[in-house]
Amino acid sequence: MTAVGVDWARPWLAHCRALGAAAEHHARHDTDTVAAALQAATLSPPVCFVPQDALPGDSAYEAHIYRTGEVPTRDNLHDFFNGLAWLHFPQAKRRLNELQAAEIDRHGVGARRGPLRDALTLFDENGAVLDAPPVLWEALVARDWRRLFVVERARWAEARLLLFGHALLEKLTAPRKGLTAHVLFAPGTRQSIYPSDESIAETLSATHLASKPFVPLPVLGVPGWWPENEDPCFYDDPDVFRPPKPATPGTPP
Repeated sequence: MTAVGVDWARPWLAHCRALGAAAEHHARHDTDTVAAALQAATLSPPVCFVPQDALPGDSAYEAHIYRTGEVPTRDNLHDFFNGLAWLHFPQAKRRLNELQAAEIDRHGVGARRGPLRDALTLFDENGAVLDAPPVLWEALVARDWRRLFVVERARWAEARLLLFGHALLEKLTAPRKGLTAHVLFAPGTRQSIYPSDESIAETLSATHLASKPFVPLPVLGVPGWWPENEDPCFYDDPDVFRPPKPATPGTPP
């Protein structure tokens, strides 16, 4: 695995800190591969982590996982965080895999993935869920960053943001101001999703995901997640905290 270490004290890693730190130690000191480290991290892993070369050359990655229960894993941080997602969110990851495999079976791999597979990949790689008071959701959907992070800052004490996407967690090993999560909102009038494996899995329907039910959230703007955002001027950067785009079909109301 890459020599870049993981700072497990970061607030966005709280949900996977215990297993993650143990698995990282195994990967660096006790095993030859990330797959073996993930396999050893818990007594009953929900899938079997195997080296990348176990993936047959004629098999699609998602289809192979669905068919065999094996997750081909490279020796890098990207696949390490993907493995942690499988350990912490087996129901949600299995649901994503089921939907991906069904689309591959229906349409083949192809040069273009289509709207559903695009949405599945986006959430898997870069997604997050937020359980928060309606006032924060209203500001987030409107991209009213000053209201979200400054005026209503105290309301974040009532919120729970969970980063699901493994690519996003990999990028946050070297935090940059512009790193942005795609927050999934629930169908219906209530947009919050409780940050648990079961609740996330229940929200992952093909119809809902194909509507692109995401809103962007620059994660280092979250109160308590980055020291520099204590200064309200932190949010005055238009390259990160961008104004809303004109409404288009498929965007949140």
